[in-house]
Amino acid sequence: MLTYILIALGVVICALSVVMRRRAKAKQLAAPTKKSKRNVLLWTIAVCIGAYLAITRTYGLLFPPTPHEGFEFGVELWAERTELNILGFNISETVLNTWYVMAALVILALVVRFVCLRKLTDNPRGMQNALEAAVEKILDYMNSTVHGLGEAMGSYIFTIGLLLVGCAVLEMFGMRTPASDIMFTLAIGIITFLLINVFGFIKKGAAGRMRSFIEPVPFLAPIKLVTDIAIPVSLAARLFGNMLGGMIIMDLIYTALGTNAVGIPSVLGLFFNVFHPLLQAFIFVTLSLSFIREAVE
Repeated sequence: MLTYILIALGVVICALSVVMRRRAKAKQLAAPTKKSKRNVLLWTIAVCIGAYLAITRTYGLLFPPTPHEGFEFGVELWAERTELNILGFNISETVLNTWYVMAALVILALVVRFVCLRKLTDNPRGMQNALEAAVEKILDYMNSTVHGLGEAMGSYIFTIGLLLVGCAVLEMFGMRTPASDIMFTLAIGIITFLLINVFGFIKKGAAGRMRSFIEPVPFLAPIKLVTDIAIPVSLAARLFGNMLGGMIIMDLIYTALGTNAVGIPSVLGLFFNVFHPLLQAFIFVTLSLSFIREAVE
């Protein structure tokens, strides 16, 4: 009975607030003052409150929550194993979700190349112009960071950035992002670590790379060695912690709100599932380039 009362109350609040907002808007147009603007804002908020109350109560009526005792919440630090078996090994959820992202990126690349850009021209237009401008900006940023290695590192850095963004998009569909698994972040951290040393040996040679560990004084060699070995762990832990933290916060919000999880998670998801992963991808790429620059200088 209380649910029906709350639904009716929400509808009434929303309807009355819409009428009052129209009147306040008309007064604002006739005599724009701070008070009239404030009234329009207050009635807009009242409309949102009434609509939220009606929608959430209706949703709870149509889809009643599963009864449980107390507040329940749990997060698994390790990704679950799926039923998919390859060569006697059950593939983890992280690996499977990563394959989904990789497949989506490959399909997107094929669509762009063979559907949107069937014929490349010397005078780029439309999407070709936009893609070339984006590639130019990325290479300029990388060249300014790693001093001339932009062409060599461009494909790897761009792929890592797209992969991390794709993992974030995957989370918006209710799937666990692979970046919340320490094994995933450690894997790309190790790849970056290998590239750091490869470019270090290419630029300085074997003797120059080894000499960098004993400069300016030899007794710093153990410290520099430990620092270099810690690089993939540092990159992996930073990305893992931030992505896992965002996932936990969103799960907490959904669990705490229950049937009231309408609208609010979507707004917060713009940060935790869009802006936050983009920021973490940018930080990971920037740190990778910084470590590579230190190795080649």
